[in-house]
Amino acid sequence: MMKRTLSLALVMVALLFTGMGFNSDVRIAEVWSTSGGLKVPESVLYDGADDILYVSNINGKPTEKNQKGFISRLSADGKMDTLKWVGGMHAPKGMGLYGNLLYVTDIDRIHVIDKTHARILKTHAVADAKFLNDIAIDAGGLVYITDMAAKKVMIIKDDTVDTWIELNDFTKPNGLFMDAPDLLVGTADGLLRIGLTTRAIQMEIPVRGGIDGLKKIGEGEYIVSDWKGKTRLIGRDREPRVLLDTTESKINAADLEYIPGKQWLVIPTFFDNRVVAYRLTR
Repeated sequence: MMKRTLSLALVMVALLFTGMGFNSDVRIAEVWSTSGGLKVPESVLYDGADDILYVSNINGKPTEKNQKGFISRLSADGKMDTLKWVGGMHAPKGMGLYGNLLYVTDIDRIHVIDKTHARILKTHAVADAKFLNDIAIDAGGLVYITDMAAKKVMIIKDDTVDTWIELNDFTKPNGLFMDAPDLLVGTADGLLRIGLTTRAIQMEIPVRGGIDGLKKIGEGEYIVSDWKGKTRLIGRDREPRVLLDTTESKINAADLEYIPGKQWLVIPTFFDNRVVAYRLTR
């Protein structure tokens, strides 16, 4: 029933885009879906060097400290490579890669994983952290992390975690994307652009509904997910366009990934316990 509902949703999306203005030629079609094993997958990250996908599994409630969380590895075509590749976490969420290091948020901690040996090298405990979420890393290896509940962005610099900027005027800062010389931050008020050196904040695109997953697919074009199930294309001075909406089916759309070389949009479905890949074509 759930798969039939998804197929119907995709047909409706194709019809919706016919004859429309903003990116009216975009089409979306399912490529593959994982068949089992994942436990509340929150985030997907593509590793182009190894052509694999990392998936963070909360395996419980998002704030539950149960030591059951883990990272899975999938092949690029959605086959399970290693279900519990690295474990011993509470509720892992956002991930970021820098060289051989995989950074993972975990409620009030940040793990640093050696991807070659599949082991945690270090764990940063973050004082006063409330709900660490997404990660973005710049070319020099500085790691930026959202604390959604504390309304701030943290930074790991010189092996120390500090507050980089406070975002008290905005609601639920979550998704991150490195767009040097700026950092893009998704909030429930819209997409922010923050200068990496100046820390000047500007509202790039006002859009309501929350931004969990955040990927840039073209100049001034972004794909965002709102966790409840809606995945949209947004752009400057344009109305958002819905690519996929599984909200009524109670299928979440969490911290997604976009793989330009394959034109794949890869969405973790959280409580639906799958990762689903879609091909975007224009």
